[in-house]
Amino acid sequence: METPDLKEGNDMEEGRQIYFDNGSTSWPKAPNVAEAMAGLLKNGAFNINRGNYEGAYEIEGIVLDTREQLARLFHARDSRNVIFTPGITYSLNYFIKGFLRRGDHVLVSGMEHNAVMRPLKQMEAQGITWDTVRTETDGTVHPEALEDAVRSNTRAVIMLHASNVCGTVVPIREIGEICRRRHLFFAVDTAQSAGTIPVDMQGCGIDFLAFTGHKGLLGPQGIGGFLISEALDEKMIPYIAGGTGSQSDSLEMPQCLPDKYESGTMNLPGIIGLHAALAYIGQVGISEIHRKKMELTGYFLERVKEFGGVRIAGKQDTHDRVAVVSLDFTENDNAVVAFGLEREYGIMTRVGLHCAPLAHRSLHTWPQGTVRFAFSAHNTKEEIDRCIEAIGNI
Repeated sequence: METPDLKEGNDMEEGRQIYFDNGSTSWPKAPNVAEAMAGLLKNGAFNINRGNYEGAYEIEGIVLDTREQLARLFHARDSRNVIFTPGITYSLNYFIKGFLRRGDHVLVSGMEHNAVMRPLKQMEAQGITWDTVRTETDGTVHPEALEDAVRSNTRAVIMLHASNVCGTVVPIREIGEICRRRHLFFAVDTAQSAGTIPVDMQGCGIDFLAFTGHKGLLGPQGIGGFLISEALDEKMIPYIAGGTGSQSDSLEMPQCLPDKYESGTMNLPGIIGLHAALAYIGQVGISEIHRKKMELTGYFLERVKEFGGVRIAGKQDTHDRVAVVSLDFTENDNAVVAFGLEREYGIMTRVGLHCAPLAHRSLHTWPQGTVRFAFSAHNTKEEIDRCIEAIGNI
């Protein structure tokens, strides 16, 4: 198959709208995602693990192939260790509420999303404690600071791979090495890194890798999942229980993977869409996608530095980061700036605290938040020039 080129620009009417909110969800989606999903719904939306007929088996084959795509992408040992969920928030809840027990202690970074922090806050009532590893004002987490924070009852480390607020990348390989040495389970949130930068589950010592399909993986909303190590699987109970289509004679949940964690009817349209998106990423290559994104990010950072009254939250260059940039307009209300960008210039961003109050405290952008610009490989320098002009006008 011929390798497709990254599309220049997007399908919106030229000169009217610019989408810089890829940290919330990617747009446009990968080619053929919508067509694949529509084809399933139109031609035979049969249920797998239930229907005993050819159409259901064909769909089951695509689901299996999607597991294998994800296992290769994240360097998992076995595609059976790939579990589908409605999204990364569900996945993180599976780990936090299916693994931790009374008396356990957890370490997190100072950049975590509420997908981690709110479940942990809930688990305090169950006797779970947690501490934040010292985090620099640019989002940097030093591995040695984590090691200093380990207690005798620390059971797990949960960290995002890249910040959804400022784009800073956490050194998960070094942290994974500490977790292996200290016999801690390591859970990683790849919401902002999957499909953008390489993630090696084996090389980084990751026991639980949570992913979402609708951001860097360029798939639809409503599909995500996790990959789990054999060692962690032995310690974790299914957070959700129900029918799996297997071992239906028993009231106990199956202990085999992936059935153990996949109760109920799967989001098959979402998985089919993700399958198409992963095929596209495999053809273009993560390195090429990342190169294009960082070229745009570097250009944007340099242009933004032309302004007074604008503070870049986090790193000032493209080193150890993804294509997420937050700006604090110190002489204006951030919400007014974001509203003006959209209303007057058709530039879509996200303003506020980005479901990550812990991160904004670390970045010293609490309580005002920031205006976040998150680029895709489909954006262009011309769009950034138009954005810079709009910021200057505002």
